[in-house]
Amino acid sequence: MTYDPRTAVIHSASAQLTALTGAEIRVTDEGGSVRVEAPVTDALLRHWTAAVSVFYLGSEFGLSDTEAGQFVWIRFDLGKGTRP
Repeated sequence: MTYDPRTAVIHSASAQLTALTGAEIRVTDEGGSVRVEAPVTDALLRHWTAAVSVFYLGSEFGLSDTEAGQFVWIRFDLGKGTRP
């Protein structure tokens, strides 16, 4: 088994978001990228500065409003030569 730094960064970001939100996150393979989503919780808002540092681990990040509430998301491009 070889070490994949991109996978390690995705796992790290997922674990950090889980800890910061206190909630379950969702990881989705988008074919060429991975998207990590987490609900915006009071716990996340209290630790927003730490959360922003996690967001910058990805290629893109944002905030989505849905009927179920607000979610933050981070996309990690898996293509050659991209940031993890």
